[in-house]
Amino acid sequence: MKINNFIVLSFLLFAFTATSIFPRAVHAEAVVDVFGDEVRTGGRYFIAAASNDFAVSATSRIICNSDVVFSPMSDGLPVIFSPVVESNDSVINEDSHLTVDFFAASCRMAGVSTMWKIEFRPTARGFVVTTGGVAGLNRFKITKYEGGNNLYQLSYCPISEPICECSCVPLGKVVNRLAPSTVPFPVVFVPSDRASKIEYKMI
Repeated sequence: MKINNFIVLSFLLFAFTATSIFPRAVHAEAVVDVFGDEVRTGGRYFIAAASNDFAVSATSRIICNSDVVFSPMSDGLPVIFSPVVESNDSVINEDSHLTVDFFAASCRMAGVSTMWKIEFRPTARGFVVTTGGVAGLNRFKITKYEGGNNLYQLSYCPISEPICECSCVPLGKVVNRLAPSTVPFPVVFVPSDRASKIEYKMI
């Protein structure tokens, strides 16, 4: 029990520290994909590296109950973004709280959640992004990444109001996994139905 409390407190301390390094965006704008179109609720998107070399995927081809990893672009898995607070339109805005789900019909039929969450992995020596999340308890956000057009970074936003007002924690590439990091990883969003049309090299 003491070890679990230490882990939770360590994570919240990391979140508090990240607040001063990565401040929140002041004005929310629509998130756009690599084609300059607004990212939409319910749309299927690949979360790809800015270099177009690889994309977000899962540790298992079955996808259910898998950690979020980086794989070659051809093996990427599409995700669906959903705002925590419903809006009048279907546009995904920067700095708004979201849930993220892999698009995997087979897992939904089996009653397994494909929603992203944060979980401690002793083998990875820290927290990682994995599946099995519950709506309302697992919040992420997208913010602009400095240094390029249509570049963004992902963050995890812990629900910690009873303990502290902790800021969202940037996510980076840690040993090929998507995990909390002081070095955010720049990504772009590619509509799954237009992925074959991508011919770019952003960085």
